[in-house]
Amino acid sequence: AGKSEKIAMWYTAIAALFCTFAFASAVKTPNVVVFLADDLGFGDLPAYGHPTQVSPNIDKLRANGIKLTQFYSGAPICSPSRGALVTGRIPARSGIVTGHPWPEDNLFRVFYPYSTGGLPDTEVTIGDALRPANYSSGIIGKWHLGHNGALPNDRGFDYFYGLPYSQDEGCPPYPCKWWSHIWPGVPVYRNDQIVEQPVNLSTLTEAYTQEGVEFIDRAVSDEKPFFLLMAYDQVHVPLFANPAFLNKSPRGLIGDAIIEMDTSIGAIMDHLKAKGLEEDTLVIFTSDNGAWTDQKQFGGNNGMLRGQKGETWEGGIREPMIAAWPGVIKPGTISHEVASMMDILPTVLKLADVPLPADRVIDGQDMLPVLKGVDDSGHEFLFHYRDRHLCAVRYKQYKAHLKVCAVVLPQTTLARGIAHYITHSRAYQ
Repeated sequence: AGKSEKIAMWYTAIAALFCTFAFASAVKTPNVVVFLADDLGFGDLPAYGHPTQVSPNIDKLRANGIKLTQFYSGAPICSPSRGALVTGRIPARSGIVTGHPWPEDNLFRVFYPYSTGGLPDTEVTIGDALRPANYSSGIIGKWHLGHNGALPNDRGFDYFYGLPYSQDEGCPPYPCKWWSHIWPGVPVYRNDQIVEQPVNLSTLTEAYTQEGVEFIDRAVSDEKPFFLLMAYDQVHVPLFANPAFLNKSPRGLIGDAIIEMDTSIGAIMDHLKAKGLEEDTLVIFTSDNGAWTDQKQFGGNNGMLRGQKGETWEGGIREPMIAAWPGVIKPGTISHEVASMMDILPTVLKLADVPLPADRVIDGQDMLPVLKGVDDSGHEFLFHYRDRHLCAVRYKQYKAHLKVCAVVLPQTTLARGIAHYITHSRAYQ
């Protein structure tokens, strides 16, 4: 080629390179919002077959996104499940287990008001990992991974508003009788400060909604991408709903509670749209573990799945999971791929262009190929623990139960056991 042709080719290459840089700078770093229900069963939503429940905003997410039918919690109970979500690891790796044998272990499977431990500070959370990428990270709602030097701000997250543990772990709001002296009223924290005690459950979800909206506004004002975990307390017992939502559902109070949570989800989604963030935000909805069906009409529905919260039967660990992202996830799709709550951390880090921690095992997989419908999940095995004990293994389309792991004890039995243990154990003298 002649000199003029070479110059023309060089200009073409430079122009193409400039266009590439310009396009890259125009692409926004995606945001992630995770809506996490508490004790919501596989069969509690109309999207998963419930005949009378109403949840129009979750239904809208389902219509605009993908429904997973084989999505698993990291554990069948609150604290270890949430540990798996924020670390991407099997809870036994991070120490969110009890060393007590069954059935005494039922008293120590989650963090209680008197617990001195928490998620170890050596663990790398989503909040920790996103800091170098200039993300704003927040948790609005229930934490349940420790409150003595182990609140979300102590574990890498920029902002926290919510309960340190479940609403049944305090008197009030739990209707305690003779054991109220060992459990103070459940507090509400803003970062590391108590702003309300005891919690007013009738206004709690409304407060979460407002806090979520304000968190998004601050991130937009700071020109930062964000990760927001909206961790609702509904539908854990004792059930509650704002008076405006009472007697709205033919299911009774649990249906009312789901409608209130669904309304909050709709408000957050509307705010994302109003801020022009809908197409820049991956939204995920799921639950921490299965429904606690021992609570009868207050305990939720696991559909046709055997077992319940606290067990490694499918009813304790298989959860509803819906994801939406306009332009990325095809609307109205269904996936039967096996995926896990532990996949959330690797997925978020992949979107943020942040490498996985290299000094530890991460059990989760990037599930964006599943959500896009272009590949499988990468999970050949999923290991299901109850505390330190490996109880079941999922392998492809098979599941082996190695040990029958019993359900959580009824709350009255738990409370009596805790009171007895604190009164008589040398560990608390």
